[in-house]
Amino acid sequence: MTNDPRLTARQLHPPDGVQEIVSRLERAGFETWCVGGAVRDALLGHPHLDWDFATAATPAQVMGVFKRTVPVGVEFGTVGVFDSQNTMHEVTTFRRDVNTDGRHAVVEFGASLDDDLARRDFTINAIAYHPKTEELRDPFDGRADLKRGLIRAVGTASERMREDRLRALRGIRFASRFAFHIEPATWTAIRESAPHMSRLSPERVKQELEKTMEQVARPSTALEWWREAGFLRVLVPSLAETPSERFAALDFLPLGEGDLRKGATVNRLAMLFFGEKESTVASATKALRFSNADSNWISSLAGARAELGTAIDAALAAGDPSAGTIRRWVARIGRMRTETFFTLSTALWRARLAGQTNVPVEARLEPLCRLAVEIAFRDPIEIADLAVDGEDLQKAGIQNGPKMGKALHALLERVIEEPALNTNAKLIEIAKSL
Repeated sequence: MTNDPRLTARQLHPPDGVQEIVSRLERAGFETWCVGGAVRDALLGHPHLDWDFATAATPAQVMGVFKRTVPVGVEFGTVGVFDSQNTMHEVTTFRRDVNTDGRHAVVEFGASLDDDLARRDFTINAIAYHPKTEELRDPFDGRADLKRGLIRAVGTASERMREDRLRALRGIRFASRFAFHIEPATWTAIRESAPHMSRLSPERVKQELEKTMEQVARPSTALEWWREAGFLRVLVPSLAETPSERFAALDFLPLGEGDLRKGATVNRLAMLFFGEKESTVASATKALRFSNADSNWISSLAGARAELGTAIDAALAAGDPSAGTIRRWVARIGRMRTETFFTLSTALWRARLAGQTNVPVEARLEPLCRLAVEIAFRDPIEIADLAVDGEDLQKAGIQNGPKMGKALHALLERVIEEPALNTNAKLIEIAKSL
């Protein structure tokens, strides 16, 4: 970190497309600066892709300068502009808040850059950079807070939180993402936000949880801050009494990258509920506006853990469970959920072992996970895997209807215990004896 107010473009690495957007707006007569997370992340030496801009141009003027635009939030002054690499950047008019209800602000255009920076949430996000002059505008000493590792509200913390209650969750996410401390007055204002957090929509709460799981290497810190501030009880009541080991287990589930990011994020979210009753989790995830697919995935994993967790943990502690036992577990969990289920279970065990070493159990974790996945895709664990179907059983004299269903389930139980029985002839013979 440097205290020099001028940093070179090389140090901040603004892409050519970013510089071109600034140049075109300024050639048209509109003062324009890079602002927000990309400037912050560049100063921290982190990868930065989403460069945003603050400008003196109104939305109509921005759309007049560029041909390829999207009206992202024109009423709030924001237009999406595509650069030469087809990347969209948000360009927002300098603005000041004239009224707010704790979530949505009425803004006024015609403000200065300093007015615009003064309405931002935290000092580390209130830094502007001009790629042509290589000047940093930092009226709230955000660079010093980056150097100190501090999350501090711009101006009066209580006012910033009152303007937008989502800022309390954002502050916690930034602190846990960068392993920063939260300045005492800012933390007090965050905690005092708890009674007002119900103003946030379920969609916004879900987005913050998702961003935390996507961006934070050790999410346990963020979730414990949510709990300490009283946010869980207000926003996700079913998680208010979650065992700390479940939050700690999140830290043993890696961040996803590229095409794997979505799956890794959903599985981290599943850990939050892992072990709760399936119906409880289904209600909680639907209340948070999860998609039906994600809600079903998360609640199914949770329900399987609630049902099998004690038996699996006991078997793991006692020794290596038999293949037949694992097949029964996998049949309950479901073939496509098995790998995730045992990955989450392994993370739970690693969280426990972090405070209490158990070398034999540690040695069994990965082999158990591998064997369970192998069994899931090798052995018969579902009725569809049986070497007979309803038509075969009808020919063997079993009536269609409830008796047929019972027969198929009975055959599956026998095959799960002894996969070698899964031949048409053997199953027909067993069926006749039922």
